[in-house]
Amino acid sequence: MQSNQQKFQDYLLKEKNYSVLTVLAYGKDLQFFQKFLKRDFDNVPLEEVSYVLIRSWVVFMIDDGMSNVSVNRKIASLKAFYKFLLKTKQIEVNPLAKHKALKTPKKIQIPFSEEELNKVLTQIEYKEGFEGLRDKLIIDLFYTTGIRRSELISLKISNIDLLNSTIKVIGKRNKERIIPLLPIITQQLKSYLFERKLLPLIVEENILILLSNGNKANETFVYRLINNYFSNVSEKVKKSPHMLRHTFATHMLNHGADLNSIKELLGHSSLASTQVYTHSSLAELKNVYQNTHPRNQK
Repeated sequence: MQSNQQKFQDYLLKEKNYSVLTVLAYGKDLQFFQKFLKRDFDNVPLEEVSYVLIRSWVVFMIDDGMSNVSVNRKIASLKAFYKFLLKTKQIEVNPLAKHKALKTPKKIQIPFSEEELNKVLTQIEYKEGFEGLRDKLIIDLFYTTGIRRSELISLKISNIDLLNSTIKVIGKRNKERIIPLLPIITQQLKSYLFERKLLPLIVEENILILLSNGNKANETFVYRLINNYFSNVSEKVKKSPHMLRHTFATHMLNHGADLNSIKELLGHSSLASTQVYTHSSLAELKNVYQNTHPRNQK
């Protein structure tokens, strides 16, 4: 018989459509909490834990030198687990119902500049054939649509409408959204799909982004691809698919797009999630202002 923890992970994977890596991370956080309970509280079952014990865990992690960000992430995993137990009627009260996250410093992420994007997309030499077309398409899809890494690797050929230049993206909690494509991306897709057909073996017939062996691209592959290409043009510490999503939103804002439109394109459920991108837009605005206002030229 499956334990509640195994059922929880199956629920995240199959019903919530979380990535395998995310589900594993949740599992590790629960195991970490169980080790704490085993050592200090006679191995109390997770289903019988009180908020007092959870607070003791929080204090233990802070005393051990863990950052507030890391503590919050572990508590978020625990909170999701207890919500699941409540939903499946394994418990009657969520011990974390009134928990408030620890305060964390807000960091402004600096997106890639338009110059850096231009260098990656126009000045780098890509491989001939399938691999080069695929790599450039991945970068351009991130930058021109703002999709998440998990959304990109799950894109199906049947989600692409070349006639109307749109893609259907399945986001968090299976929420669908339609994103328009620029003409240059539609052309790239046509070229890529032609080369894709020439692969000697295709394991995942309906998946858009494939590895050279015909298998579906994974999250690690996509992360490394972005990191490798942008290491050639940028000295920023963070060079990830999410940074391209961040860059998409910031550049759209800088060029006059309204926040609600960006919210819809990104697939955010609330405007508050989108407003984080206004910080870097404001930073860019301040830079332009300081360098161009006549009063600052003397």
